[in-house]
Amino acid sequence: MRKLSQQFGVSISTVVQAQRLLEDEGRIEARPRSGYYVRTQPWPVPELPALSRPAKRPTPVTGQELVLSLAQATNEADFVQLGAAVPHSSFLPTRAIQRSLSSMARKYGNELSTYQFPPGNPELRRQIARRMAEAGCRTHPDEIVITSGCQEALSLCLQTIAKPGDVIAIESPAFYGLLQAIEVLGMKALEIPTDPQTGISLAALSLALEKWPVTACALVPNFSNPLGCTMPDEAKQALVGLLAQHDIPLIEDDIYGDLGFDNTRPHAVSAFSDKASVLYCSSFSKSLSPGLRIGWVIPGKYREKIVYRKYVSSLATSTLPQYAIADFLKHGGYDRYLRQVRRAYQRQVSMMIRAVGKYFPQETRVTQPRGGFVIWIELPDKVDSLQLCQRALEQRISIAPGPIFSATRKYCNFIRLNCAQPWNDALESAMIALGRMAHELMTPN
Repeated sequence: MRKLSQQFGVSISTVVQAQRLLEDEGRIEARPRSGYYVRTQPWPVPELPALSRPAKRPTPVTGQELVLSLAQATNEADFVQLGAAVPHSSFLPTRAIQRSLSSMARKYGNELSTYQFPPGNPELRRQIARRMAEAGCRTHPDEIVITSGCQEALSLCLQTIAKPGDVIAIESPAFYGLLQAIEVLGMKALEIPTDPQTGISLAALSLALEKWPVTACALVPNFSNPLGCTMPDEAKQALVGLLAQHDIPLIEDDIYGDLGFDNTRPHAVSAFSDKASVLYCSSFSKSLSPGLRIGWVIPGKYREKIVYRKYVSSLATSTLPQYAIADFLKHGGYDRYLRQVRRAYQRQVSMMIRAVGKYFPQETRVTQPRGGFVIWIELPDKVDSLQLCQRALEQRISIAPGPIFSATRKYCNFIRLNCAQPWNDALESAMIALGRMAHELMTPN
């Protein structure tokens, strides 16, 4: 109080009155034996988006070229990176990974010049098998095939169980990397209505399986991208039964499974199946290091075909990163790191949702994920997300527009934001700018 009195040239009694007024208005709060602190403003949390309503027929995937430009923007140092779902380095155990890389380079120097042919590094597969127990899966290391990230795992699975022209049932909206793989392989996507909290509608999926010749189903059951939703365990069990009834394999993408906010790792769908017809895919790109490109697939009865396709497509995954990730999982305190980063992501997601409520148009809706680090935002109908994306890029802000998450280019008034960025003045300014641009697009000149 003395400092404020001197700073503003007023009496201490005036400072006391001012503080009481600010406290009455809810702007500051008194903490015993500590002083006054600025209160977090209780900005209203926007409502959730409604259940998605995609097209009801299989569709060839087109128009995914924009994704590459968004990915390239992540290499621009002066961009506010809200487009690609890539965590900022401050959220990753970069130094610990560097120590593992250096240690393994010294220890296995001669072996680093050779290929680690599929299925991949034995110690890495042992460490992954041990961690799969957290997802409710009993897995033997020999069941695991190491890949160059989860994207390669998804592509290998699609190539193995489907052919050009086949129909793949997916969530809607869906991860654009999956859509790109379907597009490149000449397959068709059948988008299924999806709830922003509980995931894919099993009733709608059941009807689709009766009507269309679906070859495979590909889902992100835990903290999905872009919705952030998680299927309840009973829904996962029902999904396994439904697909078994139709003899349809499931490609399960569980890349965000380790990033639940409540420190409880949700079960994989594989935990409720005999694993024979579930092809489980994941990677360490969202939790440890995107650049090392270490992923894996547990392909069940398709293992031998996946091993061969992996060999034919890329011979092997890079050797040193496999050793380094194995060393980190064994000695680097992965669980301790996860506890820290889960809290950090929960905080970042909460702050971004509050910023949407504060700066975006009043009718805006936003998801409220319980894990991961992306949010899905429904803007008023008049806001074209592709126009918003272009305006944002001109302001050195990258966002992901809704149409890239749909085979039929739906979701024209939706965007996805990456929350795994440190909250600072630049990020808040970007959110203010996005909100302003959204307001402007609602009332064009």
